[in-house]
Amino acid sequence: MIGSSAYQSPLISIPKKTTEEVDWTTPIRSAISRSYGEDPDNYATECANLQRCRQDAVKGAGSDMTARDLLYKYFGQLELLELRFAEIRVNFPWRDAFTNKLITQTSIAYEKASIIFQIAATHSAIAASQSRSDPEGLKRAFYYCRTCAGMLTYINDNFLHAPSTDLSREVIKFLVGLVMAQATEIFFEKCADEKKGNALISKIAAQAASMYTSLSEEVKEFMGKGILDRNWVTIVQTKSKYFSSQAQYFRAQADNAAGKHGDALVRLTLSETYAKEAHRSASSFASAFVTQMSPTLPPDAGPSLSDLTKAHLALCTEKKNEAQRENDLIYNEVLPTAETLPVIEKTSVATIISIQDVYATADVQKVIGPDLFIRLIPLSVHESASVYSEEKAKLVRGEVERVDNAEVEVKSALESLGVKEGLMRFKAMADGALDGEEEVPVEVRRWREDIVLVEERESVEGLMAQLNRLKGNVQQELDSVSRDLEIESRDCEAMRVKYDHLFTQAPSAALTKTLRQDLKSHYAALEAASASDKQVVAIWDSVKGEIGLLLSPEIEQVFKASTEKGGTGSENLLDLDIASETQDDEEKAKIRQFVDEIEERLNRLNRISRERKEVLKDLKEKVQNDDVSHLLLLNRRNTGAENQLFTTELQKFFPAQQRLTATVQHEQSLLQELSQLWRGLRDLAGRGPGARKWEEREKRKKDTIRRFSRARDGYMEVRDGLAKGLQFYNELTELTNGLKKNVKSFISDRTVERESMAASAETQRRLSVSTPSSPPSLADKPPARPPPPPSQGLDSAFASMNLRGGPPMSPPPPPNHSPWANTQYATPPPPPQQPQRPPSFPPPPPSQPHSAYQPSAPPSDPYASLGMLGSTPSSTPSAPPPRPPPPPSQPQQPYGYAQSHPQSQGSYVQHQRQQSFPPPPPAQSPYSNYPSPVGGALPPPPPPVNYQSQYSTPPPPPPQHQQQHVYQQPHQQQYPGFPPPSSQQQPPHGYGGYSPGYGL
Repeated sequence: MIGSSAYQSPLISIPKKTTEEVDWTTPIRSAISRSYGEDPDNYATECANLQRCRQDAVKGAGSDMTARDLLYKYFGQLELLELRFAEIRVNFPWRDAFTNKLITQTSIAYEKASIIFQIAATHSAIAASQSRSDPEGLKRAFYYCRTCAGMLTYINDNFLHAPSTDLSREVIKFLVGLVMAQATEIFFEKCADEKKGNALISKIAAQAASMYTSLSEEVKEFMGKGILDRNWVTIVQTKSKYFSSQAQYFRAQADNAAGKHGDALVRLTLSETYAKEAHRSASSFASAFVTQMSPTLPPDAGPSLSDLTKAHLALCTEKKNEAQRENDLIYNEVLPTAETLPVIEKTSVATIISIQDVYATADVQKVIGPDLFIRLIPLSVHESASVYSEEKAKLVRGEVERVDNAEVEVKSALESLGVKEGLMRFKAMADGALDGEEEVPVEVRRWREDIVLVEERESVEGLMAQLNRLKGNVQQELDSVSRDLEIESRDCEAMRVKYDHLFTQAPSAALTKTLRQDLKSHYAALEAASASDKQVVAIWDSVKGEIGLLLSPEIEQVFKASTEKGGTGSENLLDLDIASETQDDEEKAKIRQFVDEIEERLNRLNRISRERKEVLKDLKEKVQNDDVSHLLLLNRRNTGAENQLFTTELQKFFPAQQRLTATVQHEQSLLQELSQLWRGLRDLAGRGPGARKWEEREKRKKDTIRRFSRARDGYMEVRDGLAKGLQFYNELTELTNGLKKNVKSFISDRTVERESMAASAETQRRLSVSTPSSPPSLADKPPARPPPPPSQGLDSAFASMNLRGGPPMSPPPPPNHSPWANTQYATPPPPPQQPQRPPSFPPPPPSQPHSAYQPSAPPSDPYASLGMLGSTPSSTPSAPPPRPPPPPSQPQQPYGYAQSHPQSQGSYVQHQRQQSFPPPPPAQSPYSNYPSPVGGALPPPPPPVNYQSQYSTPPPPPPQHQQQHVYQQPHQQQYPGFPPPSSQQQPPHGYGGYSPGYGL
């Protein structure tokens, strides 16, 4: 056949509607403010995008793919917009596609129907413009005719009471029939070009002829109403005759092939008749066709249709004449009448493609893009999404709980069987040797790594050297302090011997008592610390060898030797008789088989566990990323669809749930197999000599581990002791430095005072030589020395000073705000004003710096004025011992002796003021007018002390209660604690952080 392949019949396209500008922004802003309670300004961009989307879709768009995509996008956004603003009212002006009448409606449904009509018109135009000689063009034409019918069908099914003619049910129904007839025509062309069976082609042609024949009656009616173009009528009628001719032609070819030559000749005669009618109609159409009058037809519609029918008529005439000649000459069959011929069957080959199928494709969804008002979600959708999220969470919780239970069950089963621990033992038995595992245990390797790291930072030997260095420095400093105090005491007594009563400096014994007590306590602490050092050294000596072995490469050989019996190579754990070597091999093979099967089951369990975790992870990610808000919004108007939607959406996770269930079931079966294999292995090899030898091997190995564990514990104990010792020696060094500084300050002040007194005594001696030898008056003579003190020494002297006559009381503690709290030694107050009198001797030396150890006594000290009780009203007043000049203010020290022992300073002042030696003559003291207490009830001053005997032996200790006030530090505690106590607390008993032996 020629014709359809050479000539292309014209297709009718649907005219498009036209519209005017529409204001979307104002109604949407009002709806956002009224229905959602949000600021419309936040959605200004979305409103502008929607406005531009409509303009692009309906203004200036052609009938190509770009116009199709713009219409797709706008209609998709309209669908989503209607779900949020169902009651919105906007004026939508549209002109009728056939009558050009302007009709305005405020319903979004009218806008949607008009846009769908535009999409259908665009699809029909795309189908009509395709070149059907190209297979791809033919496929596109067939597809878009069917989608056009689907769009129009959606209008008839969903929009009632159409306000315009083009949207009326009758017109839409006619248009659907027209495009479906054209789709059948396109499929006929495809089958004819591909030379399909004549019977099939005749059926398709009969279907097309039937559809065009039914349309020819309707089109006349619409033309009479002035709705449709007259040319549509001509084309429909022409194609009706044309396809009737095609149906008879191809059926004649089929009858001829079947030997029905008479029937074939009659059908060819009918085909020629229909062809002549079609050609006559097409010729009149071609002569009267004007392109501008029919924009819905191709420009070459007239000539192409005329050529098509002409070619077909010529073919039919040729075939009819050939059949007539053959029948006359050959077949001579009687020709039946046309009415008696069988009716040609019809076959429907074109189906409608619905709008849902069009919009379900990924390409169309991509064209539509995201929802413009995606941020604006109705409250009901939020609530439904929350319910769905809870359903998802419940599903995930159930699966997680099931997975956790399965993991716990497997772990408990393996632990109860003891598979992982005992498998190594049986594996070594199957190998027949003991070296079936790593020699050095994991914990020993970890100890080794820890000790190596610590030793790299600071070794024990280095810490010991540092400790000994600090201890030696402290010993040297204490020895130096002791020597300085002894030298100062000897110098003082040497001056006293030299100048006798003219030398009035106070003895050093009472003044240095606190310093000497501190020195003694430091010596005691140092001695106790040395004992602790010896303990640390002893511990280190006991573990030094083991630690060295632990850090050396020989540690592996140690463990290897410990697991070998007698240190002689590997041993046969089965320990069977040599004669039964074959039996040994069989038993080893059985053990090896059990071990291999158990290991294979363990590996499968591990793989199942990993797979289950991956599946659970994927399930959680899918649940996390699953969002059905869009679907809920689309189904918002469907009452009762929520539960069904949830059920459908949760089915997405069902495959993952099935996989998790399968892993649990498979795991259970593997555990049963593993349990049976393990019992069989234990029955086979768990009671023989090999098992006993393994137990002995493990026992030796554990003993070696305990050996290095004790060494490691000792090592850590040594390091801890060294750390405490270093801390103590550093603190003791600070105390010793403070004591040394105080002693130097004290000796310096005493030296200045002693030199001044020696100069004064030398002057007095020279003056006494130059004066007359008359005996001095009683007032100038020094008073007679009192008898020596009683044997109890200071105890009786202090007891006599009790103003109340009762038992001696402990002095109260210093006040809360001690003058030593902020500075090392406070500057003493100046002496009271005294009346001017000419001295009988040269004035005292100029003011020297104050001693750092000469603070004024606290006001609460009950013994602060004991030095003024040297005489009674009836006797010659004795002045207090000469006080050294006030020192300049010294800067505050961070940590000094005065801060450590504030009470000792008070005792130092007390001793300075309650001297037991007789005062010098009044004329020799620069403080002769120092005020004395009034009252005759005070006890007499204590008798003088023999200086030589006093400094030949250490001074007696003060009474018990006074000792505690002066320096409350029991010597049985070794190391003092730091920092010093506040003034409200008593000093700590001993050195808190460093008890004997560093707390070892």
